[in-house]
Amino acid sequence: MGRVVVVGSLNVDVVTRVERHPQPGETLLGEPAGRFAGGKGGNQALAARRAGADVVMVGAVGGDEAGEAYLARLAAAGVEAAVTRCAGVPTGTAYITVDEAAENTIVVVPGANHRVAGTALDGVGLGPGDVLLCSLEVPTDVVARAALAADRAGARVVLNLAPYASVLPDAVAVADPVVVNESEMRQLADSGLLPGSLLVTFGAAGARWGLEQVDGHAVPAGEVADTVGAGDAFCGALAAALAAGADHRSALEAGNRAGAEAVRWSGAQPDAAL
Repeated sequence: MGRVVVVGSLNVDVVTRVERHPQPGETLLGEPAGRFAGGKGGNQALAARRAGADVVMVGAVGGDEAGEAYLARLAAAGVEAAVTRCAGVPTGTAYITVDEAAENTIVVVPGANHRVAGTALDGVGLGPGDVLLCSLEVPTDVVARAALAADRAGARVVLNLAPYASVLPDAVAVADPVVVNESEMRQLADSGLLPGSLLVTFGAAGARWGLEQVDGHAVPAGEVADTVGAGDAFCGALAAALAAGADHRSALEAGNRAGAEAVRWSGAQPDAAL
């Protein structure tokens, strides 16, 4: 069984609840919901760990209390941290607003996430059987370098193009799969980039990887806390399944189960208060 090595962001999520999302120029009052561990990289690493994988988290945090708290959380979860601490730089922060329908909007201030270095994978020792999982809240050149290095080492590359950005075509080509949601799929189609294989998620409707389609898991409305981090939970569980040798269908089913579970708690990770 291989490891899951995650290259991605580590953010503190500051969550506010509102009755509805504001219109442009409108001010609404909200209720504070707390400060939580988040960031696509951290979310995916913890999801892969919950799914039973051995996980290495590659990223960066600030030299502040929030960064220290996040590193302690990773250690407590059994995630190996190849994480740089950047003095004088704040840990990345995401400002999340959740409405009564459990839909969210997110504004990310990257902070230390933009300090992840191109040499970040040095010393991790990727090899056959390992899965590299990347997302795009860190510099895209770092993601591309990591993907190509992993491919050369014989590891599998899973590239989550979220939030959507243009990535070096060679890095997209070695990904198996590129993971996108419906809106990101349209952006990818417009870009002309050609992924090695393509996996599209459709929320509660399930996911499709090439010709393999797996239905989602319906969650009763009364059990939905919010949708924050559901896509990251999908990606982490998918990567864990692939590292364990699962075929496409089994990996999709694992991802769908994890995504459905994730909407039942508030925030991007369970019990994630910092």
